[in-house]
Amino acid sequence: MTALIGRTRERAVETLSLDSTATRNALSAALVAALADALADCGDDPGVRAVVLTHTGTTFCAGADLCDPPDPDALVGLLRQIVALPKPVVARVTGHVRAGGLGLLAACDIAAASPAATFAFTEVRIGVAPAVISLPVLPRADPRALARYYLTGERFDPAEAVRLGLLTTTADDVDQALAPVLDGLRRSAPEALTETKRLLTARVLETFDRDAAHLTALSARLFSSAHAREGMTAFLERRDAAWVVV
Repeated sequence: MTALIGRTRERAVETLSLDSTATRNALSAALVAALADALADCGDDPGVRAVVLTHTGTTFCAGADLCDPPDPDALVGLLRQIVALPKPVVARVTGHVRAGGLGLLAACDIAAASPAATFAFTEVRIGVAPAVISLPVLPRADPRALARYYLTGERFDPAEAVRLGLLTTTADDVDQALAPVLDGLRRSAPEALTETKRLLTARVLETFDRDAAHLTALSARLFSSAHAREGMTAFLERRDAAWVVV
C-alpha cells in the first residue's frame, strides 16, 4: 500500500507523490488509505514544516477508480484531513486533473500548475455528480464560473482554474513558481502557520461538518443508480453513454 505514495523530504518540506501511473493515479481504496497514512505521519512529525502533494506520470489524478472505488466516507475523511492538517499543503500539478482529483486540489492550501495541466469535472458524463468533492470545492471556487464546468464536464486550462479559484497560480516552470512559496513557509513559525491555516480553513471545515453526511449519501445513491452503471460501462468501453445526443 505504501508503494502507492512516493515520499521525499528537503529542508523540512515533505513531498508526497501519487504514484499509481497504471491507473493514472485514480483514487482507489488503496491509494486513499495510503495517502491518508502519509498525511497523518506528516501531521505528527515536528520535522515537517509543510507538505507538497504532487504526482508521477502525466496525470495528477484521474478521479475515482471505477474498478476499485474508495468508500465515500474514506474520501470525505481524506479531503477533510488535508484541509485540517496542522501544516500547509501545497499542490504541485504538471498533468491532468479530473473529477475527484479536483477535490484533492481544492483541499490544498496553495496550488500551482504548469501549462501541461488540464482540468474537468467529468462526473455528469458518467451519470453521477461532484458530490463529495464539493465539500472543499464550493467554499473556495467562484460559484457562477464553476456552474459551467460542473454542468457540462468541459475541460479547462490552468488560467481558467486560477480564475475559478481552484489554483493559486500557473507558470511555465511550476517549481520556480513554488520556490518562494516554500521558502516563505520555511521562514514561518510552525505554531503561527497552524493558527493561520485554521483561520483560512474555518469556513471549509464548517461545510464538511454541515454537509458531509448528506453529500456522502448522495454520492452512494448516484453511484448505485442505473445511470451510473451505464455511464461507467460506457466509459470503460470507450463509447458514448446511451443518453448522449448526437
